[in-house]
Amino acid sequence: MSFITLDLGGHSAIVTVQRSALARRISLRVDPARGAVLMLPVKASLAEGQRFLLAHRVWLAERLARLPGPVALDHGASVPLLGVPHVIRHAPEARRGVWVEDGAVMVSGLLEHVGRRVGDFLKAEAKREIVPRAHDLAAKLGRKVGRVSVKDTRSRWGSCSSAGDLAFSWRLVLAPDWVLGYVVAHEVAHLVEMNHSPAFWAVVEDLVGDAKVHRRWLKLHGPGLHRFQVCATNGA
Repeated sequence: MSFITLDLGGHSAIVTVQRSALARRISLRVDPARGAVLMLPVKASLAEGQRFLLAHRVWLAERLARLPGPVALDHGASVPLLGVPHVIRHAPEARRGVWVEDGAVMVSGLLEHVGRRVGDFLKAEAKREIVPRAHDLAAKLGRKVGRVSVKDTRSRWGSCSSAGDLAFSWRLVLAPDWVLGYVVAHEVAHLVEMNHSPAFWAVVEDLVGDAKVHRRWLKLHGPGLHRFQVCATNGA
């Protein structure tokens, strides 16, 4: 991975450059999590990529200008929980940690710790939702899951190792329930087929039905889940 600084006229943009063996042509995309990303086929030169950027400079400037800003998980912010918007509300007089009540994520303790506490809560909720689903789906396939972990991954929503260990992005708990369920099924299916062959997709569809609508949601709305930023604070 490398970076190119592109002059957009009055300001500059840092463009992430990635190479992919699957890419057939040079492409450029913009998402809330990573900004501008230039994808190069393995055989394409960096100079070709730079020329492509210059040719699409106006398009890139317009897209970056429309890009929504990050959302801090603080008092007053709205965060989706399994796709349902919830307002974060500080409840300093309470002694309950973090809990969901009447369409709100309630947070006790000091105001400066709200962001970190909400982040910890969402990660715990993600694991609570994902782990039993993974084991249940694996049992349906006659397989066993190894370790299941939840991380803050950027490039993928989930992964499956050759040892059967599964890892997922905690941000899946922000997506609708059926989308989270699809990603879990996708990774569990790799316990049977460690590839993306037609046989693999047949396993996925046996678990969740037609995967196209799930994949389309992630393509359209998945980048927006990375807008939500966990505030790093110290203390309890």
